[in-house]
Amino acid sequence: MRRMTQNPPDLRPDLARARLAADPARPGQPRIGMVSLGCPKALVDSERILTRLRAEGYAISPDYQGADAVIVNTCGFLDSARAESLDAIGEALRENGKVIVTGCLGAEPEMITGTHPRVLAVTGPHQYEAVLDAVHAAAPPAPNPFVDLLPATGVSLTPRHYSYLKISEGCDHACKFCIIPDMRGRLVSRPARAILREAEKLVEAGVKELLVISQDTSAYGTDWKGRDEKFPILSLARDLGSLGAWVRLHYVYPYPHVRDLVPLMAEGRILPYLDIPFQHAHPDTLKRMARPAAAARTLDEIAAWRRTCPDIVLRSTFIVGYPGETEAEFQTLLDWLDEAQLDRVGAFRYENVKGARSNDLPDHVPEEVKEDRYARFMEKAQAISEAKLAARVGSRIEVIVDEVDAEGATCRTRADAPEIDGNLFIDEGFEDLRPGDRVTVEVDEAADYDLWGRRV
Repeated sequence: MRRMTQNPPDLRPDLARARLAADPARPGQPRIGMVSLGCPKALVDSERILTRLRAEGYAISPDYQGADAVIVNTCGFLDSARAESLDAIGEALRENGKVIVTGCLGAEPEMITGTHPRVLAVTGPHQYEAVLDAVHAAAPPAPNPFVDLLPATGVSLTPRHYSYLKISEGCDHACKFCIIPDMRGRLVSRPARAILREAEKLVEAGVKELLVISQDTSAYGTDWKGRDEKFPILSLARDLGSLGAWVRLHYVYPYPHVRDLVPLMAEGRILPYLDIPFQHAHPDTLKRMARPAAAARTLDEIAAWRRTCPDIVLRSTFIVGYPGETEAEFQTLLDWLDEAQLDRVGAFRYENVKGARSNDLPDHVPEEVKEDRYARFMEKAQAISEAKLAARVGSRIEVIVDEVDAEGATCRTRADAPEIDGNLFIDEGFEDLRPGDRVTVEVDEAADYDLWGRRV
């Protein structure tokens, strides 16, 4: 058997896939559906809303027809994502009729009501109480405390063996291409004790992998005045690493103190995996983005990380075709990628986003040039990935099982995050495996983004 995932860099790095399971309803129990668009941070918001509703006596509907109302959690990251959100709202209105809109696009209610005036309510991101109020108005709750039991971990939209763990909300950066700070506000970090309590409950319930997310993970806790330590992410990562689950860090801004996280990876406390959105490598492009223009020093940091933890895997995303990007600037990005040898790479073709300051920059790049540069960039990234995976043939590695069917087991290595990275497939001796199992395999075949192996 030879199964292949979709080319991972073709997956939008801003998306998370929600899995809404059917929830048996008792007679008279109202049912709520959820369409969750956007990134893992929005997925966590969806889980929290559904958990609150489930605690109030609502059942969860996996389809439009069985729902008394539908919540659409929208994304506003790119214009294409905004269009996708508006399409999803329209579909929910056609299929159900009672629609409540929340999420990032909800920060612009006039846009939504102008396109879809029949929506019942529009709320912005992480406005949980307003969403609950709208649900109460559309489908009043009918709780039965003797029947409606809520799992200790709440409602999960991911497989049972991994879970996203949001540690903060908002961002203090002012990148010109991004409107996330305008929609979600400045950095607000959750208390460490609340995060650890949530993580402990998840692990007790069988979660084997914690995916730590935020808008700016490495800035966690720096919004606290009078804090005891300068960079609280270090102690949080250390504490999470003591729970026995895989801990994977996403959206890590490359501050100098990230170097202090890497020893925790070398010690095996957290996974040797960093998801860092570098965005570009040419100093002039980075300056126009309003990001630190220090690509050369970034290469020095990467080298230092690898000296401390030779097994570290680096994932990043980049923007090609940013306004003013010249062919020379793009070539600098290709040369930088050659030198950096990143393990997992995705890319966006630049898009204008309503409200972003980059819209007003001069010298926008023609669409055909963006497409050409995207293809060349991904060709380079694919070649690097292929060579790195080929070098793993013959090695023994630990994997976590995601799915098992009649053909084999779909797994991930420590180097692979769900949905956005590659897979390792086991084609023989997989019959006794279950999702969440961690097993050792010997790699015997490699492709551009995926591996195949046998149990040892």
